[in-house]
Amino acid sequence: MNRFMAFVRKEFLHIFRDWRSMLVLLAYPVILVLLFGFAVTTEVKNVRVGILDMSEDGITRKIVDRIAANPYMTVVSQTKDIRTIYDNFDRGKTDVALVLGNNFANDLLHSGSASVQILVDGTEPNQAVIRQQYVSGILSAVARDEYGNHADTRPTINVVTRMLYNPQQKSEYNFVPGVIGMVLLIVCAMMSSMSIVREKETGTMEVLLASPLQPWCIVTAKLIPYFVISSFNLAAILFLSFYVLDVPMAGSPACFLGVTLVYILVALTFGLLVSTLVRTQLAAMLLSLLLVVPTVYLSGMAFPIESMPKVLQILSAIVPARWYVDAARKLMIQGTDAVNVAGDVIAMAIMECVLIVMSLKMFKVRI
Repeated sequence: MNRFMAFVRKEFLHIFRDWRSMLVLLAYPVILVLLFGFAVTTEVKNVRVGILDMSEDGITRKIVDRIAANPYMTVVSQTKDIRTIYDNFDRGKTDVALVLGNNFANDLLHSGSASVQILVDGTEPNQAVIRQQYVSGILSAVARDEYGNHADTRPTINVVTRMLYNPQQKSEYNFVPGVIGMVLLIVCAMMSSMSIVREKETGTMEVLLASPLQPWCIVTAKLIPYFVISSFNLAAILFLSFYVLDVPMAGSPACFLGVTLVYILVALTFGLLVSTLVRTQLAAMLLSLLLVVPTVYLSGMAFPIESMPKVLQILSAIVPARWYVDAARKLMIQGTDAVNVAGDVIAMAIMECVLIVMSLKMFKVRI
């Protein structure tokens, strides 16, 4: 019995000494529970609303006040210029816009009906429908409060909804940019990390480090082939997206290509960082696969970041896929200009610099 307990104690010590095992056994389940508990939600919050009020009468002011008081919505702009509304959509600053025409209250009172237009960012169809329902519900509530509960006697507010960027409400428009980001990140990080760790396992890294080349030259030479292969992967994914899934490229293809290549560099450099932390190919593969969960749940690929708690919104900022998915949607679906994705590119460039510095600092020139 003493021998058996000694073996049990030995196994516990082996696990406790390996921080990677502790990460998988103890930290990862906690992370999964927190993500599923807070990030996975069908509730849409923090809807950013733009208002174009050409009437500015008592009824329209009550509508605007009711929207501003709603805990699920925030009025981000009020204007009389429709171009400002569309510019805010292109910049990703507005989720839904309410267009109130001239003589709104007068039309309700004398004609018995008035029309409003709701513009919705349709790149995420399910969320777009919920956002449109939020605004429509407020319009109905204001009409009921002002003119009574009898539907046959109170004036009618005719709602005309327009889904921008995705009028057919195809779910592919939402998921394809996210899938591209997830596939490229996992493949690039896994392959580059395993390539370098393989050299350590086989003992050839010592030979490479003893060569006249500097360590950074060796690492760069190993990453370049994966950069080229990832570019071919990107071409294959885009071919399937355009010709099989019918996902458009509304923006500049050259700009999209440039943003994606920056993202591939970030993924490859992350794989380099992983290779400095582990010693076996299996550990490198497992650590790279751990990227799947934060990439899916914190990138905005499946669930809106705006609806998450503030802590998870802050954590999502260190997920490279968040910035790439946002830029890809703007370029592929919305057809926005390059200036509107500059913030996403800058964020990825900062990540690339940080990852390079950390990787080179942790890279051991002696085995």
